[in-house]
Parts: sequence; C-alpha cells; structure tokens
Amino acid sequence: MSEELAAKLREQGYRLTPQRQLVLRAVEKLGHATPDEVLAEVHAQSSAVNVSTIYRTLEVLEELGLVRHAHLSDRAPTYHSVTDHEHFHLVCRNCHKVVSVDPEVVAPLADRLMREQRFVIDVGHLAVFGRCTDCDEHGG
Repeated sequence: MSEELAAKLREQGYRLTPQRQLVLRAVEKLGHATPDEVLAEVHAQSSAVNVSTIYRTLEVLEELGLVRHAHLSDRAPTYHSVTDHEHFHLVCRNCHKVVSVDPEVVAPLADRLMREQRFVIDVGHLAVFGRCTDCDEHGG
C-alpha cells in the first residue's frame, strides 16, 4: 500500500510522510475507528503526532479516496479503509456493535430511490441503527 499511497499523494501534490503512513496503517488495523482511536493507535508507534495532525491526515486520505467515514454514533465520525470491500453499517444502539454489510442488501432500495426520486445513495456513508439480536435475546 505504501507505493500506491505515495503515488496518490504525489498526484495531488502531497508527500508520503511517516505520519500519513502511521495514520493509514492505524485505520487499516482498527477497521472502524474515530480520530481519537486512531490517535491512540498512532501514539503506540510514535508520540510525535498530535490530534490536529490526525484530523488533517484523515481529511487528506479521504480526499485521495484511501479512507471513508461514516457517522456510527453521536461522537466523531468513524473512519475505515477503502481497501476493505464497499459496505454499509448496522449499529446496535445498545451494545454499539458495528456490522459491515454488503451493498447488495440495499440494492432494491437504491434502485427504487433512483427510479422514483432520481437519487443515488452513497452506500459507504450509510448507517442503519437498531438493536442486534444478541441484545434483544438477553434483554440488554
């Protein structure tokens, strides 16, 4: 990924800095992570990165199409790598478990919205909130 990242950064006039590598590696390792979680993971490798650098780097990586964000809580956005498959999220309001779901599941909805509303949904930003069956079964 470093060569691909370096090429994408150069195309946009950026350099591949150690901080950018650390942030991307942290997002890839964590799967779904808030900027604070990325900061904690990066600090495990290097304490030379501050929170503003994390936010700026996440913005750059998203502009380059290397990470995406979704709002999976009322807190900060949650970032994930695009090297993972395209997906949307199911979020349990009780235990906060996040499940990645294939976009084909919402394809009938997406098709209908396109036909009836002339609207194309951005599946990668989609989050559906509810309760997982584990919480329902255990009265959580």
